[in-house]
Amino acid sequence: MSGAMSWPFLRLYLLALLYFSANSILNVIIPLQGGALGASSTTIGLIMGAYMFTTMFFRPWAGRIIQKQGPIKVLRFILVINGFALLLYTFTGLGGFLAARILQGMSTAFFSMALQIGIIDALPEKERSQGISYYSLFTYIPGIIGPILALGIWQTGGMDYFTVVMIGIAIVTGVFGYSIKLEKGKEQPAVNTTEEPVSMFESFGQLVKNPFLFKCSVLMLVSSIVFGAITTFIPLYAQQLKSGNAGVYFMLQAGTVVLARIAFRKRIPSDGKWHSTFMMGTMLLLTVAALCVSISLTGGVVFFYVGALFMGIAQAILYPALTTYLSFVLPQMNRNVLIGLFIAMADLGISLGGVVMGPVADLSSYAIMYMVCAILGAVMIVFAYDRRQMFVGQV
Repeated sequence: MSGAMSWPFLRLYLLALLYFSANSILNVIIPLQGGALGASSTTIGLIMGAYMFTTMFFRPWAGRIIQKQGPIKVLRFILVINGFALLLYTFTGLGGFLAARILQGMSTAFFSMALQIGIIDALPEKERSQGISYYSLFTYIPGIIGPILALGIWQTGGMDYFTVVMIGIAIVTGVFGYSIKLEKGKEQPAVNTTEEPVSMFESFGQLVKNPFLFKCSVLMLVSSIVFGAITTFIPLYAQQLKSGNAGVYFMLQAGTVVLARIAFRKRIPSDGKWHSTFMMGTMLLLTVAALCVSISLTGGVVFFYVGALFMGIAQAILYPALTTYLSFVLPQMNRNVLIGLFIAMADLGISLGGVVMGPVADLSSYAIMYMVCAILGAVMIVFAYDRRQMFVGQV
């Protein structure tokens, strides 16, 4: 095999799989351990939300530091920080969990940017999208097995087995990551240094001023709030359901994401036009998914697992569809920074899914909180409609 599926790149994808395997376990263990320690949904939401909020904060600077220092040098340093964060979980309480989530968030900002920039730099233009797609795919694979493993750890060995697993993941990921090597592709053009001084703070204004970026960012932000609420509180909500199992839910959702990414990879629009029907349909899937989860407390566990399937399809389609659209319509000179801000909105949304929806659950219930998520999704169905069919060159 050559190109995006050659051995050097397969090693990068495997590194991503190892790195995110810890998070697939922590997404289940942290809420369960927090609940066992008597923490409220608000506190658990803050701890879980700190991860993506920190990722969002550091992501804009990660790209610039990586451009100066090189992706491999940064990657090796970040693997040490991530290993220390994983160790913190093994001997601390809720306060240590918060510190570890912050360290993990910082690490993930640099890790994901380092791998994606390394892939972009090393692959020819015609294979870049394929390389990024494989990277994204491998980050979802841990979500298929990780939650089931986490529940097994929780129900049998408790935190003792958890300690062994976290230390093992930290060591294996660090050793494997230090062996990674990447060379810049021969087809890569020289970097245009005139683009570097673009003010990051000026770019933030484009979130509102640029109609393309504004629409995509709002859709991604609100959708990510729903995704974040699912990730944070499903382990606790599943305990209220007869025959409900958070591990099975996450396995179905992650498996659906992987299969949908493969099945729909050629059906996602890639022409620079805004397809209202396609985007409204995607938001409808998100809405139905949240609604199914909400009514599963009274309707039964079948709705719970059907919600996982619809959520996985929506998650598989939304991010690549919006990112592909933006790659066409954003101005070339500042495109990378603006897409970075768009990704930061996704990070912020996932963080808010825990931070904002936690108090909603405390004041009402998890079922009502997920109904609120469904209402947000329904509003986005309307927001996704655009009779002008926005496309590049229109504005």
